[in-house]
Amino acid sequence: MSIHIAGAPCCWGVDDPKNPYLPPWERVLREASQAGYKGIELGPYGYIPMDIERVQAELLKNDLSIIAGTIFDDLVSESHLGNLLEQVDEICSLITKLPFSFQDKEERFRFTPPYLVLIDWGHDERDYKAGHPDQAIRLSKKEWSRMMSHIRTIAERAWKQYGVRAVIHPHAGGYIEFEDEIQQLLKDIPYDIAGLCLDTGHLYYSKMDPEQWLRDYADRVDYIHFKDIDEHVYQQVMGEHIRFFDACAKGVMCPIGQGIINYEAIYKLLKNIHYHGYITIEQERDPRNSDTSLRDVSQSLAYLKNVGY
Repeated sequence: MSIHIAGAPCCWGVDDPKNPYLPPWERVLREASQAGYKGIELGPYGYIPMDIERVQAELLKNDLSIIAGTIFDDLVSESHLGNLLEQVDEICSLITKLPFSFQDKEERFRFTPPYLVLIDWGHDERDYKAGHPDQAIRLSKKEWSRMMSHIRTIAERAWKQYGVRAVIHPHAGGYIEFEDEIQQLLKDIPYDIAGLCLDTGHLYYSKMDPEQWLRDYADRVDYIHFKDIDEHVYQQVMGEHIRFFDACAKGVMCPIGQGIINYEAIYKLLKNIHYHGYITIEQERDPRNSDTSLRDVSQSLAYLKNVGY
């Protein structure tokens, strides 16, 4: 087992690039480096500028590498495909030209980073039912088939034109969230097209067991996200039926090791399945609470190292 831990801008509340309260991206990179991280995700499209020279200079200054870029958008609507492909081109063009300082880049990875993380998002009717598999509506067969076609098109473009591996991230509040949807996804998208990015926090939030999913689908997982969940806040927001990021603003996500998820057991599991790759720590929040982000991401990293990661 060889595990490398990275960070993500969402730990500073960066999820919607149009949010007026976002911290400067330079601060996010600086504090990630101060906390001890060597890698970080690019964050949502539109946050970190698509300017190779500027971004490269900040990465080198902070001794960081970009581990992944993300398309966090509506993957269902037919009218949106052109915009999605533009995002593929801009993101992949940037991340493949940035320095990657990890010395063992070829070490045992099935597919080497940086990755392109694909997340379906932007549907109010599902956002309010995040975490409620028995209440959330599902896509029609036609809509689902169209989303699968879009994912295949995006993944093939990223790989064939840029050599970037696409990984699909089931996400609370989107149309790829619950057990039945993920299992259908795995039937419809073969591993040679795209891998999985399983997120422990989203799995738990959406009524699944992170350990079980990491074990049962180890052969499909290229990349992992770690979150932890405050059980008291979780039970509260489940009763309120609120949007996923409104739940995050209430503090449903907490530093790793301070919540309900058993990361010592997950460490043993990852060792048993011989996981080799990156794990990115996330803790979504309201960006107006990013004054404690450096403290929290430092605590999360320290906890994981203390238990063996």
